Amino acid sequence: MTFRTTAVDYVEDVSPGDGALPPRARYATSDARNLSLNGSWRFRLSATADAEDDAFAEPGYDADGWAEVSVPGHWVLQGGGIFGSPAYTNHLYPFPVDPPRVPTENPTGDHLRVFDLPEDWDLEEGGAVLRFDGVESCARVWLNGTDIGEFKGSRLPHEFAVGHLLKTVGNVLAVRVHQWSAGSYLEDQDQWWLPGIFRDVTLLHRPAGAVLDHFVHASYDHVGKVGTLRVDSDVDGRVTVPDLGIDVATGESVTVPVEPWSAETPKLYDGVLATEGERVPLRIGFRTVELADGLIKVNGKAVLFKGVNRHEWHPEKGRALDLETMREDVLLMKRHNINAVRTAHYPPHPAFLDLCDEYGLWVIDECDLETHGFTEQEWRDNPVDDDRWKPALLDRAARMVERDKNHPSVVIWSLGNEAGTGRGLTAMAEWIHGRDSSRLVHYEGDIDCRDTDMYSRMYASHAEVEEIGKELDGGTHKRRELPFILCEYGHAMGNGPGGIGDYQRLFETYDRLQGGFIWEWIDHGVKDERYGFAYGGDFGEELHDGNFVCDGLLFPDRRPSPGLVEYKKVIEPVRIEGDLADGTVRITNGYDFADLSALAFEWSFQVDGETVESGSLSVPVLAPGELADVKLPEPPAAGGGETQWTVRALLAADTAWGPKGHVVGWGQSPVSARQVPSVAATAGPVPGDRLITLGPGSFDARTGALRSVGGVEVTGLRLDVWRATTDNDDGAAWQTDIRYGQLWRKFGLHRMRHRLDAVEAGDGALTVRTRVAPAAWEVGLSTVYRWTSDGDRLQLTVSVTPEGDWTVPLPRLGIRFGLSGADTDAVTWFGGGPGEAYPDTRAASMVGRWQSAVDGMQTPYVRPQENGARADVRWAELGGLHIEGDPAFGLTARRWTTEQLDAAAHRTDLTPGETVWVNLDHGQHGIGSQSCGPGPLPQYYLLARPAEFSFVFSAAGGPAGS
Repeated sequence: MTFRTTAVDYVEDVSPGDGALPPRARYATSDARNLSLNGSWRFRLSATADAEDDAFAEPGYDADGWAEVSVPGHWVLQGGGIFGSPAYTNHLYPFPVDPPRVPTENPTGDHLRVFDLPEDWDLEEGGAVLRFDGVESCARVWLNGTDIGEFKGSRLPHEFAVGHLLKTVGNVLAVRVHQWSAGSYLEDQDQWWLPGIFRDVTLLHRPAGAVLDHFVHASYDHVGKVGTLRVDSDVDGRVTVPDLGIDVATGESVTVPVEPWSAETPKLYDGVLATEGERVPLRIGFRTVELADGLIKVNGKAVLFKGVNRHEWHPEKGRALDLETMREDVLLMKRHNINAVRTAHYPPHPAFLDLCDEYGLWVIDECDLETHGFTEQEWRDNPVDDDRWKPALLDRAARMVERDKNHPSVVIWSLGNEAGTGRGLTAMAEWIHGRDSSRLVHYEGDIDCRDTDMYSRMYASHAEVEEIGKELDGGTHKRRELPFILCEYGHAMGNGPGGIGDYQRLFETYDRLQGGFIWEWIDHGVKDERYGFAYGGDFGEELHDGNFVCDGLLFPDRRPSPGLVEYKKVIEPVRIEGDLADGTVRITNGYDFADLSALAFEWSFQVDGETVESGSLSVPVLAPGELADVKLPEPPAAGGGETQWTVRALLAADTAWGPKGHVVGWGQSPVSARQVPSVAATAGPVPGDRLITLGPGSFDARTGALRSVGGVEVTGLRLDVWRATTDNDDGAAWQTDIRYGQLWRKFGLHRMRHRLDAVEAGDGALTVRTRVAPAAWEVGLSTVYRWTSDGDRLQLTVSVTPEGDWTVPLPRLGIRFGLSGADTDAVTWFGGGPGEAYPDTRAASMVGRWQSAVDGMQTPYVRPQENGARADVRWAELGGLHIEGDPAFGLTARRWTTEQLDAAAHRTDLTPGETVWVNLDHGQHGIGSQSCGPGPLPQYYLLARPAEFSFVFSAAGGPAGS
């Protein structure tokens, strides 16, 4: 005879659950009472779903010996590891794929909370609803010993009617949470697997006649400039909007003049929905979303999405975000010119959408659905094409739409992400279109656009995007008539993403291309004493995808990465371009809705990177799309230095999201070029027993190696072609078999050998001839170092000639050397800054005079890699040396070697040494975004070809100093 427990069969049931109330619109507050049940809960962890019975749910159960956890929270991020560990996979399911079955080893957390009702809570007056805003992945709930139901859908709300079960004091709320369930097959979303009650738990009083579901319809007629409001409600009541003089019954329409809502001008009107038992505040934004003329239009205008994908993340709390963290995200987005968010890949905490309404962001609200792991079996048994799962899919769609339908920021519903195709998705699209015709529907995997209102792709190459823009991409007739968005592009993993400026130029050239969403907002590093921030594999996972979880524009501590600074510049809504022929600057308003009245403009004039004059610039109040050529003042006398204009667009006054003076956009225009450094060879080399001297320099007499300049010791100066490979160099080979990092290592570019061929001390120069080449290959670089001096300065001219058949580009080309001493911490340079820049990530590099400590030159990527290069450097001072370049060069300075950087897996692997290693680069290979997308465009390749470049060394502060 075979026995099998049925007490937890619900865990593997494909249904969405049992006992929950129908989904409805969520509102943050009302005049009805509510009680937050967040806080400290008693907690017991079991290894399996059926290890314990449900006796813990009974009143009087003794849980004094249990541990405690915080709710909202994930138990694996609490308790110092005693409750298990996080696990990260990109798309592989971390359990055998046998839907809907899950492993017997199923961590299960029993949660207990005992609570009293507030004194003014009248049990005789109306009912009560218990709401869970987010639990991963399956939960069963008891109140005062009564089983009230179970549910799945981790990032979705679930409510239960509990008024009949409540007591004045000593209420016992028991929740059993299972890490794995049938629902886990629908939540394979490229993130940490983190079980727990991670969003709010709230008890809501429901007076007689209280508001149930309600739907705010607030459209805008851009021709008549009027808004039409109708609020449908399950309970009759009245709607008032004092600022608009509106007082109407629910279900009645009223049309009045209004200011419309948009992401640029987020005008909200405060209203009230009043029923017999409750008053609910309304925040109403009038706007109309439509598909017209083959474009996504809001209020009659096509919009250009300058967006990001946003997973919810906090490095210590995981997906348990508080309001201030969410506000910080929104403010950072607004301050970096981002205008749109795709809520990858689930509906966010509802408070986040309140903030998007208030501050102004377009939102693609995405359903809690991804079945990516089924790609490993060519989508066989994919739940979205299995009718048994259709109720769960429709439940997820309904819980998203009903919860969020009253947010004006939500302009598009998304069915989910990377779930293949199937009947379930079609059913979701049909239900959403039927329930809410005021918004559009998105899904990237619908390649023929059968169910969607736009053509969406991820990581398409620049060439393919341009073909789509030109409407030469083919596809079904329906698809060809639809707008296009890149729902994911510019994979922001490690150093990068590169090439986003090239994408933006395409978006702005072709109307059909309505922008895109960078992947993604924040690195999901877990704060960890061992590593600083941990990533996949750091917790001993059986399966993991390494640091692929760290692919954001923010570092885990929410510091902006260079990628975010670059993106801000690329998408800035005001274009400032110089026209030196007649001394004017062209200002273009790139907003879709706003004029430039909120901005002030300033000019400054720089000589050799330093501002000598500045002032305000009078710019007309340009309407969206308008441009004007504005006359600049007469430039001041420059005295022969390199000169340029810089014009900035600033907030003219404090706004909700930024302070007065915040820079929205900027542009620079050169006026006069610099004089390139030149050294007359008036001093010749003087041989000695062990050293050769040449002006301020001393060299090893046998090898010709530079030993010092003006008393500053120099170590190991030689040609350098290697960089610590970036995540993009190592690549995902998404669209090509070329992984540059692998190729570079295959050809030995990380282990180049330097052969000395000759040291020639002539009348006017010291010449050192070498060959730089990898073991095992016949390719090489014939490299000649030619040193000359005028007595005070020392010039190095490097000539490089490739030998053999070079079939790969070079990672970098330049020289590297070490400096040591007490004054090696400070770096000053004239060139691009203040942050790092590479050939295809240099839009935000502003030419000026900059200063930094050596440690400040480092970019703290979670996985160490090439970083920190400053571009277009004319001269630099560090370690007592002044260095000029011809042409301008890339500058990197760090307290570890490239080899040490290359070997490091975490920041804590890097130990600063006493030597500062300096790279002066003639060029570097582009960055691209091939960690998950295309590599660098061909124009950013560093091809092995003949090159010559020079540097002039002198003592800092000397005749050639700054």
